[in-house]
Amino acid sequence: MKIGIFSDSHGNLKNLERAAKYLFENEKAQILVHLGDDYDDTKILEKFPLRVIKVPGVFSSYYQDPAIPNRLIETFKGKKVLISHTETSHKNNLAKDLKPEEVIAKREVDLAFVGHTHIPKIEDREGVLILNPGHLKKEDKKGYSPSFSLVDFDEKIAKIFDLERKTIIEEKAF
Repeated sequence: MKIGIFSDSHGNLKNLERAAKYLFENEKAQILVHLGDDYDDTKILEKFPLRVIKVPGVFSSYYQDPAIPNRLIETFKGKKVLISHTETSHKNNLAKDLKPEEVIAKREVDLAFVGHTHIPKIEDREGVLILNPGHLKKEDKKGYSPSFSLVDFDEKIAKIFDLERKTIIEEKAF
């Protein structure tokens, strides 16, 4: 099972669509995950015949809607995955929201897909793989190019791709 992951598209629909198209056509992604900023951007992903999982960013009006989950735990190929815009709790959390830092520290998940920082990274933290796909903005003040990720649960590998070059900028087995 292959899952494409995006975060922080911030209205850059062309970049989000390009990344999704690449993952669908070239990597054969079967599920797409959007980690917030901006929640409505995910409408562009409906072009693809794939399941889309999404959570809102912490400053989105959707984040304050109790009917929309801010964080999820999904299971893929026997691996539990936290899906969250942030890696830690946030001041805008609702009372019922999962606390990502606790879920990770207690190893209640095997992987955590997080965004918010715009900094692409794959890190093993005490047995939990933390993946941040970066951002899809045209320009970012932190200096990172637009990027996105793929996690292959059959091959047990996570990759981050540079959007412009479609090259792998980081990868890690899990």
